[in-house]
Amino acid sequence: MLLSVIVFLPLLGVLLLLPVPGTNRTALRLVALAIMVLDWLVSIGLLFTFDTSTPNYQYVENVPWLSSLGISYHLGVDGLSAILIFLTCLLSWISVLSSWRAVQVRVKEFMMAFLLLELGMLGVFCALDLLLFYVFWEIVLVPMYVIIGVWGGPRKIYATIKFFLYTFIGSLLMLVAILSLYFEHATLTGTRTLDITQLASTHYPFAFQVPVFLAFFAAFAVKVPLWPLHTWLPDAHVEAPTAGSVILAGILLKLGGYGFLRFSLPLLPDAAHFFAPFMLTLATIAIVYGALVSLVQKDWKKLVAYSSVSHMGFVILGVFVFNQQGLEGAILEMFSHGILTGALFLCVGIVYERIHDRELVHLGGIAHYMPVYAAFFMIFMLGSVGLPGLAGFVGEFLVMLGTFGVSSLAGWISMLAIIIVAGYLLWMYGRVMFVKLNTEQYASELKDLRAYEVLYLLPLLVLALWVGMYPDTWLNFLHPAVGHILAATGGPGALVSR
Repeated sequence: MLLSVIVFLPLLGVLLLLPVPGTNRTALRLVALAIMVLDWLVSIGLLFTFDTSTPNYQYVENVPWLSSLGISYHLGVDGLSAILIFLTCLLSWISVLSSWRAVQVRVKEFMMAFLLLELGMLGVFCALDLLLFYVFWEIVLVPMYVIIGVWGGPRKIYATIKFFLYTFIGSLLMLVAILSLYFEHATLTGTRTLDITQLASTHYPFAFQVPVFLAFFAAFAVKVPLWPLHTWLPDAHVEAPTAGSVILAGILLKLGGYGFLRFSLPLLPDAAHFFAPFMLTLATIAIVYGALVSLVQKDWKKLVAYSSVSHMGFVILGVFVFNQQGLEGAILEMFSHGILTGALFLCVGIVYERIHDRELVHLGGIAHYMPVYAAFFMIFMLGSVGLPGLAGFVGEFLVMLGTFGVSSLAGWISMLAIIIVAGYLLWMYGRVMFVKLNTEQYASELKDLRAYEVLYLLPLLVLALWVGMYPDTWLNFLHPAVGHILAATGGPGALVSR
């Protein structure tokens, strides 16, 4: 029952919000925040009781749903799911707290949309039945569409339509892939099921795997987002409210990487190996492209958005090198990216809430007015650069270690991109914080961090240091899960013994 509690606790929050008057904004925020913090505490309990010595799914719940069709309500988690559930619960309450002053209209609807969004994301990470997974995947789409479309910026309608079209078309192709697996498994075994543990136990013909892999690719690559399917992301980020950008970067992009790891690799190993050179090429292009485009951005938020394209390229690079270091690095990069990029969007939002300006040419000398804020921002920025001792370094280092064992060319090109990343992030920080005081006209608005802003930035700071200083805490969750994925894909395993 633990996973059902985690997944559906946000639904309880929605029900509790229904009778609260829309004019009572404080009560609405407090109810939503309390439910999300409670869910986060339950996810911490899941981590503490999780057995890191086994690759098997844990806390399994399997109840017949449409038994005549072989479909069940099947939940379970491994180490990969467990840390992403924790991250989802953490960023959800942080996002709601960050919107305390920023969102003043339709607060009730905003909180309900965020609770439903959290429910969908948690369901995606827990579902072990493909139809159930698809239902949760689609649930995520609707509230995110509403959050951008209602509380977004001036071009919010354009951004929401673009976001919806990209993700919905990808989702339809994924549905085709799911149905294909369902019927092919029934043909080969005589058993109709969408249970991924049963689907993964059957080897499918290569000619079948290729189109199904491409259909899954369409859905997962859009979500990552992988070049050239990334163009919806900057618009969505720029127009989304700060809380929406945090969840979009911190969790929604991870759904794509999670899909490749959970479905594409174990269910379609031959096709995954066949397309590996293609995937490595796309990932390398995404890393370099995202870094170069970030260099020329004039909008502070858009710069951080394009940096996500670059960082998520490392995730795909690590996934498709098929070794222990690469896969563990990819997953840890997803986790670190959620912490650091989510924090960067929060920092951009803090200043934007005060002065309503994101043009880099208009900013400068913010550290003079907001020294505590500047210190927080510096740590998160250095983490994204990949400074040793902070979260961003460990994942990228492991991905590079795994990549050089497979493709020196991809490794060297990606290393070049890391230098570019350091260049544009350090330039951005220096430009905004220390260059001449272009923000003198905003002096009265540029007050340092409020208590609640410190409260939601502090957990991210602790995690950035924790992952960077002692990554084994999190890698211990990943060793068995990654070993299981490699066994299913026929990967070479670890390059060095543990």
